[in-house]
Amino acid sequence: MQVEARGLTFEVRTGGPSDGDPVLLLHGFPQHSGEWDEVVPRLHDAGLRTYALDQRGYSPGARPAEVAGYRIPELVADAVAVLDALGLDAVHLVGHDWGAVVAWAVAAAHPQRVRTLTAVSVPHPAAMAHALATDAQQKARSSYIALFRKPDKAEKVLLAWHATALRKLLGGVGDAARVNRYADPMREPGALTAALNWYRAMSRADLAAVGPVPVPTSYVWSDRDVAIGRTAAEACAAHVTGDYLFVPLAGVSHWIPDAAPAALAEAVLARAAGTA
Repeated sequence: MQVEARGLTFEVRTGGPSDGDPVLLLHGFPQHSGEWDEVVPRLHDAGLRTYALDQRGYSPGARPAEVAGYRIPELVADAVAVLDALGLDAVHLVGHDWGAVVAWAVAAAHPQRVRTLTAVSVPHPAAMAHALATDAQQKARSSYIALFRKPDKAEKVLLAWHATALRKLLGGVGDAARVNRYADPMREPGALTAALNWYRAMSRADLAAVGPVPVPTSYVWSDRDVAIGRTAAEACAAHVTGDYLFVPLAGVSHWIPDAAPAALAEAVLARAAGTA
């Protein structure tokens, strides 16, 4: 379905019982709402109603040209406006990768709109900042961001030779068909630039503005995540004032919704049920 919010048109995949408790799912880079396809059937079976949003830059009708349009406050405002448009007062919020950054920020700034939070892969921004300041390994893990922030060059590198580098980046999501499912939309004119603008708009000030999270929260991290190390993951607890659970997954890559959908659904359901 399409949702009009803030003068933009967002694509939203819906499913599950119409009277189920609502769950808003926020995807990461360079994917889209389809990354939740193996997770949501388990949530539907448990009676939850899901709304998987193609976020700003990923929905073709929500693709502003200016880099500043992709700052974290804009992404947060989108999520809240979509909830308003859907008539949802409060939801179980789930975010992976960049979607986790948005989810952390929504839960911190608008806790009344969030029943529970399940953040996946990426920790609270303050925890990430701590790791970048203290852990040389995390600095190395995050070095790719320097390329992503370079206009034109990043697009050329990632899309060269039929997007070979982009496909390699997505290698952990599964078979070639699944890789293509995410890579092919990024080859459409303007799509990859819009997705990379999230990195280009990122600032220390916006990350530092994300405060403590007071809602019941689970943070799901995988020990084979090449982008996020244990220092950042374990620092996350200090930035949640609500009930908190750290859920480490052994032997799983960064692409948790694709690689471990059952384990992730179990974590979401446990948190939503209040048993985490």
